Amino acid sequence: MPTLLIQTNVPGNGVDNSDILKALSRAVAETGGKPEQWVMVSLTTDKPMCYSGSEAPCAYGELISIGAIGGEKNKTISAAIAEVLRSKLKVEPNRFYLKVNTIVAAVEDATTLSAV
Repeated sequence: MPTLLIQTNVPGNGVDNSDILKALSRAVAETGGKPEQWVMVSLTTDKPMCYSGSEAPCAYGELISIGAIGGEKNKTISAAIAEVLRSKLKVEPNRFYLKVNTIVAAVEDATTLSAV
């Protein structure tokens, strides 16, 4: 279950959260090779942030997944996420940092999910 958490200093007023969440979900599913039904996305706006000494629009993200990420795929996924952030939130790609974590198991509805 790929999970994408995004924090940004972009003000939340005037932002269409639903549109952004759906675009990010599609981007992760398409580039990560997992069905979108397994993708979870969270977006936090209005976060006080400074990147490279500037408070210009920026974003930090964490992508957590059981498999389906790693190596060259990380670049593809990161680029797709960065494009959504650029087009929807006006965060330039050089103002976005993504931390990628591969895990071996997770729990959903008291059922352990693990890499196959």
